[in-house]
Amino acid sequence: MSLFQRRPQTSNPVNYVTVGLNKTLLLVGLGNPGLEYDQTRHNVGFACLDAFVASSSDMAPWIQKKDLKCLLSVGQMGDTRVLAIKPTSFMNLSGEAVQAVSSFYRVQADKTVVVHDELDITFGQMRMRMGGSAAGHNGVKSVTQHLGEDYGRIRIGIGPKTPEQMDSADYVLQKFNTDELSHMTELTREVNAVLSELVYGAELQAETRSFLI
Repeated sequence: MSLFQRRPQTSNPVNYVTVGLNKTLLLVGLGNPGLEYDQTRHNVGFACLDAFVASSSDMAPWIQKKDLKCLLSVGQMGDTRVLAIKPTSFMNLSGEAVQAVSSFYRVQADKTVVVHDELDITFGQMRMRMGGSAAGHNGVKSVTQHLGEDYGRIRIGIGPKTPEQMDSADYVLQKFNTDELSHMTELTREVNAVLSELVYGAELQAETRSFLI
């Protein structure tokens, strides 16, 4: 049985993903390796996975897995085995690491959740969904090329781009500004809550959440 399953369509359709009986969950944070990328908008997936691992005594410290092209943390949370990874293959090749880990641990795409930045979503919001397009995000595009589209996404807003005329590639590689950094605790806490809900059997609805008060 899949970790995530779509519910039947109703007259008021909402996309859902639900936790099934196979208790292995692969969590992927997207970003670029190296200190120069710390606190950049494009590395918010790394930051969220760092906070998740640090918040749980059940998760092991990060270890370098060169053969799997990632940093890996493994834990047993309740009756769920949790695999958390940060690809070290750089953003545009993120799918190589995800595929390597998926193959080694025999984790299907529909038992995988990817946390990543999203320029088209306003900072202060995050959206969850199952499947969908890459929306121009090269890391997501790489994961989709290797896994297909049927994996969960937690999309962290980093927009709007300011100034508007700035090249998008330059904007996402900038560090968060002072005001944004002051809200990182709220951001990572909200993502941690969603991931913990998944681990312990809650349903993940296709929804938008705000973490700014």
